[in-house]
Amino acid sequence: MVIPLMLAVISVMVFRAIPLFRVMQVKIDRVNLVLRENLTGIRVIRAFNQTEREERRFEGANADLTDTALRVTRIFALILPALLLIMNLSSVAVIWWGGHLVAAGDMPIGNLTAFLAYIMQILMSVMMAVMTLMMVPRAAASADRINEVLLTRPDILDGEVPLRASETREVRGLVELRDVQFRYPGAQDSILQEVSLTFAPGTTNAILGGTGSGKTTLVNLIPRLLDATSGEVRVGGTDVRSVPQEKLWRRFGLVPQRAFLFSGTIASNVRFGRPDATDDEVWHALEVAQAAEFVRELPDLLEAPVDQGGANFSGGQRQRLAIARAIVRRPEVYVFDDSFSALDYATDARLRAALANDTEGATVIIVAQRVSSVVGADLIVVMDYGRVVGQGTHEELLETCETYREIVASQLEVSAP
Repeated sequence: MVIPLMLAVISVMVFRAIPLFRVMQVKIDRVNLVLRENLTGIRVIRAFNQTEREERRFEGANADLTDTALRVTRIFALILPALLLIMNLSSVAVIWWGGHLVAAGDMPIGNLTAFLAYIMQILMSVMMAVMTLMMVPRAAASADRINEVLLTRPDILDGEVPLRASETREVRGLVELRDVQFRYPGAQDSILQEVSLTFAPGTTNAILGGTGSGKTTLVNLIPRLLDATSGEVRVGGTDVRSVPQEKLWRRFGLVPQRAFLFSGTIASNVRFGRPDATDDEVWHALEVAQAAEFVRELPDLLEAPVDQGGANFSGGQRQRLAIARAIVRRPEVYVFDDSFSALDYATDARLRAALANDTEGATVIIVAQRVSSVVGADLIVVMDYGRVVGQGTHEELLETCETYREIVASQLEVSAP
C-alpha cells in the first residue's frame, strides 16, 4: 500500500514539473540571447546611451526565468517532506498494528522487529531512487531539444540528381547557371529570377549591383551552400546536385562577406585552407593578399595569436587573412563575396594585380560594390532586383547597360565645383 502511494505522489509532481522544465529551457535561451546581444553590441549600446534600457530588458528576462525556476524548485521541495511523511507514517502503522499482534500473542516480537527493518530498507531504497529520478524531468526537457537537432533532416543531400553519362567529362573551373531561380523559404517572390551565366576558366568575373539585388545569394548557389529552387547550377560541366558535397567544396576557395578567423595563430588560420601548406606557401599567400607586411611587424610572425573571430585585428587585416586562406588552397574556382570592402584603394589595386598573376588558369568570381574593383574584369555581370540586366566588359556595359552607367556615374564622376 505504501509504495503505490509514494509512486503516486512522485508521478503527480513529476507530471507538473516536466512542462515547467520545458518552459524554463526556453527562458534560459531568452536570457542567453539578451546577454549575448548586450556583450556583442556593447559599443552600440553605449554610443546610443541605451545602457539602462538594456539593463531593464535583461532584468525582465532574468525575473521571468527566476519565477519559473522557483515554481519548479517548490515542487521538488515538497517531494522529500511528502515521502518522509509517508515513510514515517508507515513505520508508525507497522508498530501500532504489530504491537497489538504481539500483545495478543499472535506474533513474536522478533518478527515485528524484522518486518520493521525490512520495510525501512525498502522505503529507503525507494527514497534513493526518487532522489535520482528528480533529475529525470529536466533531462527529459533537454533531451527533447537535443533530439530536435539530431532528427533534423538536411535540406541539401548528396546525389539528389543522378550523374548523367554526358557529365563524366569535366571541364576544370567552368561554372554555368542555366535559368536559375531561387526563393527563400516563406518568401513571396524569388530573390533570383531566370539567371543564366557562364564563367569560363582562366577569366576574372565580377558581379555588380545594388543592395538586395541577389549577388551573395547567387554566389552561394555555386558551391551549393544553397540549392536553386529551379534551374541548374553546373561546375566543371556537372550538375552540383549530382556531386558529393565534400568533393564539390574542394574545388572552391571562398571568402565570405564577413571575414571570419578562428582562435589560434595566423599560420593555423591560413592553413585552414590547406593543412599541408608549407611556410613558404603560407608566406606567398600572405604576399598575394597584401597581408605579409603587417604580419612581419608582429613579434611572433606566423605564430602570432589570433583571438576568437579575429577580434585583435582590424577589418581590413581580417579580410586579407581570409583571402590568403583561400589563395593557399589553390582551388579551381575563387569566390570573393565583397571581400575587398574594408581595403583602401591602393591596397585594393595591389591585391587585384597580384591576384590576377597568381590565379592564372582558375576561374575568379568577385562580388563587389565598387566599380574600381572590377573595371578590369573579363566579364562584368550587372544585377538588379534578382535579374541579370547586363553582362560584358566595362566598355561594353557603358554603351549598352543603363543600370551600369548609373552605378559608374554615382561612384566615378566628380561633381563640378
